[in-house]
Amino acid sequence: MRPRVLACTACHGKEGRATPGGYFPRIAGKPAGYLYNQLLNFRDGRRSYPQMSRLLEHLTDDYLREIAGYFSALDLPYVSAAPVPASRALIERGRQLVRHGDEGRKIPACVQCHGDAMTGVAPFVPGLLGLSREYVGSQLGAWQTGQRRAQAPDCMAEIARQLTVEDVGAVSAWLAAQAVPGQGKPAMSFKGELTMPCGSVRPPHASAPATGRGAR
Repeated sequence: MRPRVLACTACHGKEGRATPGGYFPRIAGKPAGYLYNQLLNFRDGRRSYPQMSRLLEHLTDDYLREIAGYFSALDLPYVSAAPVPASRALIERGRQLVRHGDEGRKIPACVQCHGDAMTGVAPFVPGLLGLSREYVGSQLGAWQTGQRRAQAPDCMAEIARQLTVEDVGAVSAWLAAQAVPGQGKPAMSFKGELTMPCGSVRPPHASAPATGRGAR
């Protein structure tokens, strides 16, 4: 597969480790189900990025699954987290939202779905560490505006729409400032029950919304 994915690494960096500025995110070592879902989303129009859509428009589901499996199997070190210029208050607000959410505003903690270590949950939920502040912020903004969508029920879009501009800045700053533990390996199961159905944590085209411990 290596010579066949050169088009991917041209943007996502050597072996899919991400570009130095972080605009193109790391794909190496991400859960295979997550990568496959995102390839489908770009190809089928749920995510808006013309270069990706054109690259994938003629590829079959099986080929996309092979690409996802290739990058998921890569076990490569992460670079150290760069200093994030942000106030202590902003960083602390980000930590609170990531670790505890905001119950009064019906915002669940990020760790509920993305794992206590924030390295994701196999096979469908990605880790949120090792990404740049700009990339995380831009993706939350894309969820808010509908430029990024997932299979229904679209839980991330619902959550993102509850976030203020300040919340997005705080979460992005805190996540970008954290070191990646354990080589970024995803957890193998959710720690507790999920509080909302989410189409992203079930196989594509599955008929029932996924909730709880079986939603992997």
